[in-house]
Amino acid sequence: MSVRSVLHVIAFLVLVILGAPAHAQNVDLGKYSDFTPFQERWLTTEPRDPSAEWLTAYGGRLYDNWMELVGRGAPRGEHPAYPATGKAKGPNTWRCKECHGWDYNGRDGAYGDTSSSHYTGIKGIRAYAGGDPREVVGILRDETHGLDEHILPKYAAERLALFVTRGQIRPEEYLTSDGSPNGDPQKGRAVYQNLCAVCHGYDGKSINFGSDTEPEYLGTVAEENPAELLHKARNGNPGSIMPAQIWVDIETLVDVAAYARTLPKE
Repeated sequence: MSVRSVLHVIAFLVLVILGAPAHAQNVDLGKYSDFTPFQERWLTTEPRDPSAEWLTAYGGRLYDNWMELVGRGAPRGEHPAYPATGKAKGPNTWRCKECHGWDYNGRDGAYGDTSSSHYTGIKGIRAYAGGDPREVVGILRDETHGLDEHILPKYAAERLALFVTRGQIRPEEYLTSDGSPNGDPQKGRAVYQNLCAVCHGYDGKSINFGSDTEPEYLGTVAEENPAELLHKARNGNPGSIMPAQIWVDIETLVDVAAYARTLPKE
């Protein structure tokens, strides 16, 4: 990256940090019943001096589901730029990941399979990695994306731009030819049992992301969509108490993903 690009990012970070809202995050706590007061405080407040890693991971959660964090809900109907041939409906069409993918490759990645329920034919965001976040803010506000300040607040657009320019990884570099994480499951076991199991359980079944009839556990996600697992491990899960591990080296998280793949799927 050029010196000029570095200076651009530093200046942008200063603006983002100085302009960080004093208000709490707009997380809907009404749908959660088992948060402790300490967890609620963690969810609904922000650091007075947010680090670049905190801001970037917040942007990663916005990429996942910005509606969960800004508390404004999605505009009515499908996103205007979402193709008519796409299979998603309503709010999901407004999620960044729904078009650009968990691997950030869009049509050139996992969502490039025309038989996929997530296929849109839209390109990914890889070209903006290492770029100027102010350019990304401009793209979010353009006619195609249509995320003006009434929909996506200024602070959220800036954090999302930081993720796009500074938070992307290349998941394919950490996956084998069959799509499984190429980490060491024995190393991942130590991390998982001492950290992840607090919420997910030692068997990965404490949280069911699916339904009673079609359960989806951590082991299921690790097998079917390891890129999603890596994204959430690094950036956290919108509106939940899952801590972001963006400060951990990616190889460690790949080890965890490899171990998670050995957990029960049903």
